[in-house]
Amino acid sequence: MSDSVFVGGSPNGPQSLLLNRANRHGLIAGATGTGKTITLQILAQAFSEAGVPVFAADIKGDLSGLAAPGADTHKLHDKLHERARSIGLDPYDYGAAPTVFWDLLGEKGHPIRTTVSEMGPLLLSRLLDLNETQEGVLTVVFALADDQKLLVLDLKDLRALLTYVAENRAEISAEYGQVSTASVGAIQRRLLVLERAGADRFFGEPALSLADLIRTDLSGRGYVNVLDATGLIAEPRLYSTFLLWLLSELFEELPEVGDPEKPRMVFFFDEAHLLFEDAPRALLDKIEQVAKLIRSKGVGIYFVTQNPRDVPDDVLAQLGTRIQHALRAYTPAERKAVKAAAQSFRPNPELDSEAVITELGVGEALVSTLDAKGRPTVVERTLIRPPSSQIGPITDEERSRIIAGSPAAGRYDTAQDRESAYEILAERAEQKLAAAEKAGKDKAKASTSRRSSSRKSSGRQSYFEASMKSFLRTASTELSRQVIRGIMKNLAR
Repeated sequence: MSDSVFVGGSPNGPQSLLLNRANRHGLIAGATGTGKTITLQILAQAFSEAGVPVFAADIKGDLSGLAAPGADTHKLHDKLHERARSIGLDPYDYGAAPTVFWDLLGEKGHPIRTTVSEMGPLLLSRLLDLNETQEGVLTVVFALADDQKLLVLDLKDLRALLTYVAENRAEISAEYGQVSTASVGAIQRRLLVLERAGADRFFGEPALSLADLIRTDLSGRGYVNVLDATGLIAEPRLYSTFLLWLLSELFEELPEVGDPEKPRMVFFFDEAHLLFEDAPRALLDKIEQVAKLIRSKGVGIYFVTQNPRDVPDDVLAQLGTRIQHALRAYTPAERKAVKAAAQSFRPNPELDSEAVITELGVGEALVSTLDAKGRPTVVERTLIRPPSSQIGPITDEERSRIIAGSPAAGRYDTAQDRESAYEILAERAEQKLAAAEKAGKDKAKASTSRRSSSRKSSGRQSYFEASMKSFLRTASTELSRQVIRGIMKNLAR
């Protein structure tokens, strides 16, 4: 097995990416239509062949072609073989990569779920676009759930907790800090918007096991995990938050390995600017931290975007591999971007990088990787190698067949709903209501008993009692009179 990934050919020889430097991250940049997606496809399949599992977000649907071999019937057949010959790629064979399809919405791949607790307040605040005060309230909700041992698995659990916090705001504010009903209401409204966008299907169980992403097939090739993001891209916050969550989970769970012979996993994040757009400072700090440290876990991150300026400087500084496709320079701002991109490379005395960037054809790029000592190589104008897998998407029938036969089939298809915060808080509310009703009945009974005792102890008589006593007195007097009259008559005789 090779110790490098063949990227393409240049006038000074082949351009390759060393596997033991592939965890130092990378950048694939260029204007629309210059060949970024094909470059991503080539690298993903090459990593797979080297036994490295891959995760790639598929924005346009084209990456599904990784699951099928190329064919001589393709209209670009002659150009592909001509390019292979020109850069010394011999033999040039067609072949597919072992592929697993995923979809946050569960429509074009296996569903991906995580729990609200695993997402955490920081990323969830990003997803809900909360301000600092609202984020603080959400943090209180998570702290309360932890303290009371309440599982927060899905959005109905979170809604139940928010309702509980609002109803018990005074005592919770005294213990955890000020909680305003306005902030709770704002979070509840944002949750409603999120649910209507379909995000409720992302939260729940069974949660994704990272082991299902980091696997190889029986021949030792790494699986290429393709996330269908064709519909997800309409919800950029959900898309970017999911990718950040996935990186964070890998960072937390994977052990330190230093610089391995090859990466444990490689990520390709297409439309990378969505990760950083409108991100609060705390989130940017987290991205920078993960980018700096996750390489020691053996994970390589490759950002795919139109312009290097889409990536913050602190993150850009961590990227060892640079593959720069053509950029346009029609405006002063675009010319400035071209100059900045050219200056990011290690200079080549034989090459004017700034001029070449605007001249590159489709499938050409300026390439610089890391050498065996970890130093950037001199930038070279490179013809990117042709792909072995299919260019363009596979059919829906082919996708369905691959999904049915994948190693993740049946593990995530059916959602589960075990007892969690929603059920526990609902049971507490019922018990509280029943206790209140019982207390009310007991109070009413005690009140009746006290009134009865009060009447007896006061000696006051009811109307019926007074009437009976009067009747008995009258009857007794009349009877006495009759008895006396009888006695007197007898004596008179």
